[in-house]
Amino acid sequence: MERLYILRQATERKLTQAEAGRQLGLSARHVRRLIRRLKEQGPSSVPYKTQPGNRGFDMAVKEEVMQLVREKYCDFGPTFAAEKLKEIDKLSINRETLRQWMIEAGLWRGKKRKVLKVHHTRERRPRFGELVQIDGSHHDWFEGRAPKCCLIVFIDDATGKIIAARFEPTETTFGYMRCIRAHLEKYGKPLSYYSDRHSIFRNNRKDCVDGIITDTQLHRALRTLGIELICARSSQAKGRVERANQTMQDRLVKEMRLRGISSIEEGNAYLEEFIAKHNEKFAVPPQNSTDAHRPSFHDAAQLDAILSVQSERKLSKNLEFSHNCVLYKIVGEGRGYRLRHATVTVCELMNGEVEVYCGERKLQYTTMQGPRRAPVVDAKELNPYVDQLTEVDPHPR
Repeated sequence: MERLYILRQATERKLTQAEAGRQLGLSARHVRRLIRRLKEQGPSSVPYKTQPGNRGFDMAVKEEVMQLVREKYCDFGPTFAAEKLKEIDKLSINRETLRQWMIEAGLWRGKKRKVLKVHHTRERRPRFGELVQIDGSHHDWFEGRAPKCCLIVFIDDATGKIIAARFEPTETTFGYMRCIRAHLEKYGKPLSYYSDRHSIFRNNRKDCVDGIITDTQLHRALRTLGIELICARSSQAKGRVERANQTMQDRLVKEMRLRGISSIEEGNAYLEEFIAKHNEKFAVPPQNSTDAHRPSFHDAAQLDAILSVQSERKLSKNLEFSHNCVLYKIVGEGRGYRLRHATVTVCELMNGEVEVYCGERKLQYTTMQGPRRAPVVDAKELNPYVDQLTEVDPHPR
């Protein structure tokens, strides 16, 4: 409108062509050209006329790309779709170009910027292994090809590198212990883990019995290993692992779809390959190149005992105790007078086996099945447990 107003003033000789050129930032010669075009074609000739650039794609290429996107990548984001087009279909398209094409075709909607609460950014820890953020992400990872499950993720704070990840039917203590075991075997012991305040990590009871609040099984295991556990008060505090969960819910789901992965076992087998690609793309170097991981001096048997669910029992005069409705009878050489009324530690291992210790001495036992009792299920385990019962009995009473 400004350009049209100035050109009309020049046409009516209220402005000279040189003055109009100075206001428009144009030469007097180009102003004369615009005035002539205005007289011949009218006001519609005043806006800039754009021409396709020399580096623009042909319509045939655009149609070919959009056909592939509709068939294979219709629910992919533009960035991820551009990566897959280059990796699988050998078509190199800039992600911003593809974004505009997908918006034009109605396959992508531009996101509006949200008005968010300001959270001050915390600096990354300087060394690799100094702080590891851990979390479980419940999602339909296999898009209906398998039951919904939980992906447990360990990510380093200094580098953004995924250290360990594992699919589990639900978020459980043993699931985290399996990831901790993989972390220890590959890198060693970190200085600390950063988690939420779920009851797996922290005892959240406001009241207690006889003034005693016991640690959780995971907290007890980490304390034995010499690893500090820090519980965040908000999800933003451990935002690095939360953001990694969002990325994996987008990229990992689609990668498994392209490969036809349809079970937890197949997913766990593929995770190592995915983590290598993810770390290559998103990980950053630490500020300090020194590795903060410490060597673990526990052997495999000791790690099995530490990373287990432990409870204490007191032996009767017949060297017996009950655990989970199973009667355990201690057997061994001699009459076992010293073990009468002794306190023993019962360790439920990750593989389902049970070991009994008196101090550091491992005891042998035989078992006798007792009456079954109603199971106690955690809140996050309730849905998978009910689904399992439904599969066994399609018409429960």
